[in-house]
Amino acid sequence: MKSYVVELPGADATAGERARTAAEQLTREGTAVRLVRSVYAPEHETCRLVFEAVAPDAVELAGRRAGFTYTRIVEGERPT
Repeated sequence: MKSYVVELPGADATAGERARTAAEQLTREGTAVRLVRSVYAPEHETCRLVFEAVAPDAVELAGRRAGFTYTRIVEGERPT
């Protein structure tokens, strides 16, 4: 699995939990995606989400299920 990072401008403190729930549902349905961590910065009204997935399409699907629209998905290093 690869690591992917997305940034959600205008996000609130619930973004991480919504992303985790969506990823868990997709995994149960057969699409391997996992939220590794979320970092919410209220002073900037943004949230960064780090996922592990087999492809960026799985991350996009998790975002849509959580109600997000990503403008960019960036492949990163494998999380530790």
